[in-house]
Amino acid sequence: MSKQNSNLKGMGISRSSNSQSQSEAPKCKQIFVLSGQSNMAGRGGVIDHNKRWDGVVPPECQPNPSILRLNAHLFWEEAREPLHADIDARKQCGVGPGMAFANMVRERVGLVGLVPCAVGGTALKEWARGEHLYENMVKRVRAAMKEGEGGEVKALLWYQGESDTSTHHDAEAYQGKMEKLISDAREDLQLPLLPIIQVAIASGDEKYMEIVREAQLRIKLPNVACVDAKGLPLKGDNLHLTTEAQVKLGQMLADAYLNNFDSSKPSSS
Repeated sequence: MSKQNSNLKGMGISRSSNSQSQSEAPKCKQIFVLSGQSNMAGRGGVIDHNKRWDGVVPPECQPNPSILRLNAHLFWEEAREPLHADIDARKQCGVGPGMAFANMVRERVGLVGLVPCAVGGTALKEWARGEHLYENMVKRVRAAMKEGEGGEVKALLWYQGESDTSTHHDAEAYQGKMEKLISDAREDLQLPLLPIIQVAIASGDEKYMEIVREAQLRIKLPNVACVDAKGLPLKGDNLHLTTEAQVKLGQMLADAYLNNFDSSKPSSS
């Protein structure tokens, strides 16, 4: 049996073969949640006034049998760009940071399960407990933990905040609301020490962008890290990261996870 079929079978994915061994133990998947707004969902390579994706997938974002994603119907499948196509379904999605992240961490952790949840154009108040986006994220993560065997949520990757730069009130309230979201998610998922890696925004309304950035960089809760997207190349809309920038961001997120939270050790074999 091929390596790819073995991995997919172990995750309960619908690819059958009568010759597959029934005694194979499923591999333990390491689950990472991808949430926030459009720069997490991915707009890299989206062209023609955000109507079409150019289809270019960098080498760092290529699919691999060891990288799975939970689709909109809560089934595992082999992950490929655009990761959020059926999640942020009202917008054209392109390359985000998820696949570059996964390809880097899989070399250390093995089988990766991505849970895309990001939706473009959403403010932090829309991710509060009780709101649809928050409740759907929690539902998806719970499903990811149930599907297959041995899955463990390793981190929540969060890139959001551009929509909170439009008013002084939203920008000033950002830190408190984000800390509440972290607390609520950990409580509802029964993961009190769940690692959170946020991205400090690189774009938004210039009037209040620095207030949001400062709030993101100021959060000092346990097991919370922050990577800074400032300086990464933006597309012509001055809002969304380019494909190349998304690759770099994915690698930055992977470095943050491996250096701060990963307890595994590289194989000595």
